[in-house]
Amino acid sequence: MQERFVLHNVKHVNGEYLDIVIEGGKIAELADPGQGQGKQIVDYSGAYVSSGWIDMHVHAFPAFDPYGDEIDEIGIKQGVTTIVDAGSCGADRIAELAASRQNALTNLFAFLNISHIGLQRIDELSDMTWINHEKVVEAVRNYADFIVGLKARISKSVVRDSGIEPLRAARALSNATALPLMVHIGSGPPSIEDVISLLEKKDIITHYLNGKANNLFDNDGKPLDVLMKAIERGVHLDVGHGTASFSFKVAEAAKKHHIGLDTISTDIYRGNRLNGPVFSMSNVLTKFLYLGYSLEEVIATVTTHAANWLNRPELGRIQVGDTANLTLFTVQNEKIQLVDSEGDIRTADQTIQSKGVVVNGALIKC
Repeated sequence: MQERFVLHNVKHVNGEYLDIVIEGGKIAELADPGQGQGKQIVDYSGAYVSSGWIDMHVHAFPAFDPYGDEIDEIGIKQGVTTIVDAGSCGADRIAELAASRQNALTNLFAFLNISHIGLQRIDELSDMTWINHEKVVEAVRNYADFIVGLKARISKSVVRDSGIEPLRAARALSNATALPLMVHIGSGPPSIEDVISLLEKKDIITHYLNGKANNLFDNDGKPLDVLMKAIERGVHLDVGHGTASFSFKVAEAAKKHHIGLDTISTDIYRGNRLNGPVFSMSNVLTKFLYLGYSLEEVIATVTTHAANWLNRPELGRIQVGDTANLTLFTVQNEKIQLVDSEGDIRTADQTIQSKGVVVNGALIKC
């Protein structure tokens, strides 16, 4: 059994201080500051604590280039306790991704790419024969505890001459498996109106703040009618920052018109982790703090909002009896330069910095 230890004098995002006692991998007690008792006292005075950060869009299959990375490099080392691979693998290699959980500390789930080849190629939906209904259904059945949805990348460079047909196939597969879709949007054709009109409640639009011509806002920054109708239907909005899919100007337009926030995710992989513009989850969260969202709003996107979408509310709370998945972080009053996917550079006065995690009861300092 894991030894009893205490996270001493940590604080919620609302500023309330407490001690968190962890024993046997679970939260054993939430005590007044200085009152927690345990064999080991870990002093995190001045640090915030939240339920463990969840990144809803990563690429954690290192065998694929360029969109791949090691699980723990984009998980616990970023202050993230749970990551969701966003369609790196199709049916051909989903077993390998599922097996890789055994060698990682970070919790891992996945969206299954509807193309059985996955990101072995980056035009994986350009040939409709690569979408095999039987293979998708079988993979979902075999990995029901791991696969949380289906992924379809619907932009010109991926679908090529297939147009909107891969998304129609994805919709049919969603109906067959009772799993929601995560749909990547980008350059057209197909048009954004054709794409979004096929999405239903709990489906995810990822990259919704991209600055490409085929985006969800008009030239004046007003949200398109198709976006507003999707929100009314219960379609979920996910940032999916990535190398080419986050614009400060579009994000400012979204905030002005009270769009979002549902989930903030990174679309992180080796290249944009090392060379930017993503770098880390902390860096992406800092951008939304800079945009004027409160710390509570920002942290909710990677805790309660993400956990609720996953139908795993225990991942988004700090409650006695739950497995301990926590993120420790600070907000420093120091200037930092932030860059979006368009090369637009902004200077922020505060920066979020991850300091450690408790993942399934184990404390790991960043």
